[in-house]
Amino acid sequence: MTTLAASAAGTTPSGTNTTKPAPSMKRVAGASLAGTTLEFYDHFIYGSAAALVFPKLFFSQASPMTAMLLSLASYGVAFVARPFGAALFGHFGDKLGRKWVLVVTLLMMGLSTFSIGLLPSAASVGMLAPLLLVMLRIVQGLALGGEWGGAALMVNEFDPAGKRRGFYGSLVQVAAPIGLLLANGMFAGVTWWLDEAAFLSWGWRIPFLSSALLIAVGLYIRMGLTESPLFEKMEKEEKQGHAPLIEVLKHHKKAVGLALGSRIGSDIAFYVFTLFLLVYLPQQLQLPKSIGLQAVLVGALAQIIGIPLFGHLSDKIGRRPIILGGALAGIVWAFGFFALVNTGSTPLILLAAFIAMFIVAAMFSPLASFIPEMFPTKVRCTGSSMGFQLAGIFGGAPAPLIAVPLVAAFGSSLPVSIYLAVALALIVVCVLAAPETAHKNLEQ
Repeated sequence: MTTLAASAAGTTPSGTNTTKPAPSMKRVAGASLAGTTLEFYDHFIYGSAAALVFPKLFFSQASPMTAMLLSLASYGVAFVARPFGAALFGHFGDKLGRKWVLVVTLLMMGLSTFSIGLLPSAASVGMLAPLLLVMLRIVQGLALGGEWGGAALMVNEFDPAGKRRGFYGSLVQVAAPIGLLLANGMFAGVTWWLDEAAFLSWGWRIPFLSSALLIAVGLYIRMGLTESPLFEKMEKEEKQGHAPLIEVLKHHKKAVGLALGSRIGSDIAFYVFTLFLLVYLPQQLQLPKSIGLQAVLVGALAQIIGIPLFGHLSDKIGRRPIILGGALAGIVWAFGFFALVNTGSTPLILLAAFIAMFIVAAMFSPLASFIPEMFPTKVRCTGSSMGFQLAGIFGGAPAPLIAVPLVAAFGSSLPVSIYLAVALALIVVCVLAAPETAHKNLEQ
């Protein structure tokens, strides 16, 4: 039987070299990065549209504040769907393989996003328009719920000894800000090119319809992947009659809970510092929407710089110190962020966004290795996906819906800062309770 090391390195038991290990690992990491970036692009163009367009096109029957909340709620629906996608695709990922999950979820996301670009508005078909919008958003949530686990496991299981697992795992995480950068860059370009009437009439559809080409490229890349070597080894050595979800709920509840708590705060921070800013600046400070989009782009750039850096550092000094440092810095910056934003100065707003998202990078980067390392191979896809995606129900989904009414009720950003600081304190508690996993051998 071919050993795991031979499988990962591309050698036969006799020692004949078939492929070099480094290019193989780079190809896996590149495919995971490319595909996950496209999925997050699709996810975030909905977020931008929910803040800028959908209240007027799909929820126009309601008052402006109610329309905004309904639009943000439709955005949050995907976070509720993501754990179900994690359970569904985690099950099949542990039964059929990680590659299967990556291909199917990418196709689901692409088709649903393209379809949103074809939807009629409420002015044309009434209540059917928001209903179809929410249904397609649910499909997006199911797809993204399964995507993360498959992508994270592929890069982790090609490096079972863990020498650079944190860095390669961070490439899955950096897909989120790259996707955010592409999504908001696309919206910024369209809004600059078109006047508001043309943008609301047909221009908003361009980012959604453009995803078709990107998804085709992603599918081409992922179809060329090989299966995870640890999964292939497990298939040969163990019977596949187990039920991954039942086993996770029965034997790995603590790991799921720690994973969830380690993620909630960074999820809330991400959306307060990005999506909420698109609402806060024009409504509370009467600033142009373009400043919010610029701030989001600067924040995404900060994450693109910070995530690989912190992934590399997590291989050197451990996952826990990096996440803890980010959470503690985030508690402080939850108040410093709005102090700069409330000045109304564009340079200070951009600085606040850059620092905020660089801090979020420290909390976010190690998770693609830290969470999968908590689970054994036969339930790793289900367990890590559930732990990561359940956090969205308590974190990303309600964050904009909590932040917007807090500001409206108190007329101040202080309650939002307190809300964020409490969520980040939960990270500190859970990470302190979790074991260090940086040098764990996933083969054992």
